[in-house]
Amino acid sequence: MALRPLPSLIDHTVLRPETTKADVVRACEEARRYGFVVVFVAPCYVDHAVAALAGTRIQVGAPIGFPHGSQTTRTKVGEAVEACKRGATELDMVLNIGRLKSEDYDAVRREIAEFVQSTPGAGHKVILETCYLTQQEKMIACRLAVDAGVDYVKTSTGIGPGGATVEDVRWLKEAVAGQAKVKAAGGIRDLKTALALLDAGADRLGTSASVAIMEEWLAARKQR
Repeated sequence: MALRPLPSLIDHTVLRPETTKADVVRACEEARRYGFVVVFVAPCYVDHAVAALAGTRIQVGAPIGFPHGSQTTRTKVGEAVEACKRGATELDMVLNIGRLKSEDYDAVRREIAEFVQSTPGAGHKVILETCYLTQQEKMIACRLAVDAGVDYVKTSTGIGPGGATVEDVRWLKEAVAGQAKVKAAGGIRDLKTALALLDAGADRLGTSASVAIMEEWLAARKQR
């Protein structure tokens, strides 16, 4: 357990509505200290995060269509393009849940494809918000995302009524069939949960409790 390369699997997130510039700078300092792979910040703070992480290999990520995914495609694409121009290299876009549930699958796939194609060079994840979806809808969403060329499907925004579960990670891993990776996010607050999700097949974890998880991880390493 203690020997996993855990820091390189964590997207350190600071996305609460009340997040300040000072919070963003502090999160970037934490990423430097612990070696997190990405710091996710609101689009308005991308510039600040890029400046705070200058000279490091830590990437800056931004959520797109956050938190409900119901913006128009043009709005989402514009948001993604602007985030990249400001220095973001990882983008997590929220699926249009209502469109999916309306069985407007072509529209969902086209939107994801436009998101991917409009920002070449960035990493692309689609947030499914699995707590709102049936098993069949999760499978369809994964296939649409894979067809559109995403790098990852992601469980949750952390805003909805449910977060990442072991069962969902296993289901998504099977549904993408090796054609995309899986990011677990939402409700990951301790090392036990983090490791269970990784054991289930998660390739990346998104959490705002990264520091607490790392402190548990480091303590476990010392005990070995």
